[in-house]
Amino acid sequence: MSYTALYRKFRPLSFEDVKGQDHIVTTLQNQIKANRIGHAYLFCGTRGTGKTSVAKIFARAVNCEHPKDGSPCGECGMCRSIAAGTSMNVIEIDAASNNGVDNIREIREEVAYRPTEGRYKVYIIDEVHMLSIGAFNALLKTLEEPPEYVIFILATTEVHKIPITILSRCQRYDFKRISIDVIVNRLKELMETEQVEVEEKALRYVAKAADGSMRDALSLLDQCIAFHLGEKLTYEQVLDVLGAVDTDVFSRLLRNIIKRDIPQVLDTVEELMMEGRELTQLSADFTWYLRNLLLVKTSDNIEDVLDVSTENMLQLKEEAQMIEPDMLLRYIRIFSELSGQLKYATQKRVMLEVALIKLCTPAMEVEQDTLLDRIRSVEEKVEQGALAPTVQERAVYRDQAGRESGQKVPKPELPNAIPEDIQEVVKNFRPIADETSGMLRTFLKKARLSLGGDNRLLIVMPGTLEADVVGKEEHRQELEGLIEKRIGKRVEVEVRHVEEGRHFEDTFVDIEKKINMEITVED
Repeated sequence: MSYTALYRKFRPLSFEDVKGQDHIVTTLQNQIKANRIGHAYLFCGTRGTGKTSVAKIFARAVNCEHPKDGSPCGECGMCRSIAAGTSMNVIEIDAASNNGVDNIREIREEVAYRPTEGRYKVYIIDEVHMLSIGAFNALLKTLEEPPEYVIFILATTEVHKIPITILSRCQRYDFKRISIDVIVNRLKELMETEQVEVEEKALRYVAKAADGSMRDALSLLDQCIAFHLGEKLTYEQVLDVLGAVDTDVFSRLLRNIIKRDIPQVLDTVEELMMEGRELTQLSADFTWYLRNLLLVKTSDNIEDVLDVSTENMLQLKEEAQMIEPDMLLRYIRIFSELSGQLKYATQKRVMLEVALIKLCTPAMEVEQDTLLDRIRSVEEKVEQGALAPTVQERAVYRDQAGRESGQKVPKPELPNAIPEDIQEVVKNFRPIADETSGMLRTFLKKARLSLGGDNRLLIVMPGTLEADVVGKEEHRQELEGLIEKRIGKRVEVEVRHVEEGRHFEDTFVDIEKKINMEITVED
């Protein structure tokens, strides 16, 4: 006999076998016991949570000759024929491949005939959201007033795609994601039945990877057992088969990121690549690890909430003392974005490495949540003697921090420029002029420059119109600000026209003529 996959072999056959959906099972059993059976049901929820299985159990229960407490007996002729798929009373339709108007019209014609045996004809339409608009419209009337012997069960993973006219005609049941503990207990029962020895830690990882889906958990466990057939299935073996990474690797990776040790971080990526780890799974698991760390950092008595071992909890608490919440939020943002990008990327390793380098070097980012980490990075370098921030850099960081906090930051006092500084400004005035606004930049091309005093730059324009424009208060302040930003000293800008500036003629530098030449200034 051919092998049967675990999720098919252990598909629930009675309501008692359905795990994690007690709110639905109890309601359906009570309806059957009280003979208050509806004509249309909508089962919605994520994959692998039991929608189709419950629909089949319900179809057997309403037709069972000897129901037991609202569940099918599993022994009568009707139960056996429906379970074997030979009954004409239960019709399963896959709406993904039968989604046209003609398919629904066939159903409308068939419902006119009473069931050949049993009490009810049950139509189970899976993935009903795939029906076309025309097919939904064709289903409306039949769904609203079906014959007394017909029951419709619609199953979907995307309930938002179903028209409201259909929703309003059905009893809606939302299937929840199954908790990790419920999945682990079910897997333990099945492994005892199969006589397979598995570590509980391995089962917990499989349950977590299944993301609330019992079917996914059974499929993943089936895959792991097949790879290590005849052996005791361990946690490390599960990680190998699923291409996942142990939390110890995440801990080592995070500590290197906190130390901003890029070579060590990239070595870890190389190690994981050589072990054949799946980078999309790595990104998702590391994001989850950071989420757990954030909860530990920001909450008290979190032990009962986080599903981690005592050793891992101690490790998380230790790392929580090494990192700030704003850093964790930035890390989570970057890796959440990365998880979405990796699904469609061809160079996954490159994208992962770039994301990790971003974590280590916050100066690469301009987002607001990076500011505190950038300041922290500069402070670390200053403490190590690797970097002494300039006056301009300190002013920029103070200004940015003030804007973030909403406080008004006083402008720092700069020292006055000396004649040598003004001469340097004259020599390198072209780049400064290029940073000004459009009109000012145009007029400055005709300017002639000179030293006007200890900390004064004299700009002489060819006419009064040009001098009036350049000499406007806002334009002078703009120029002074650009010069101060460049040299870190206070400079006064004075603007005149040619007649007023004749006695400075010997020291003029004509910007228009010197654009592509080295400029020298003679006192």
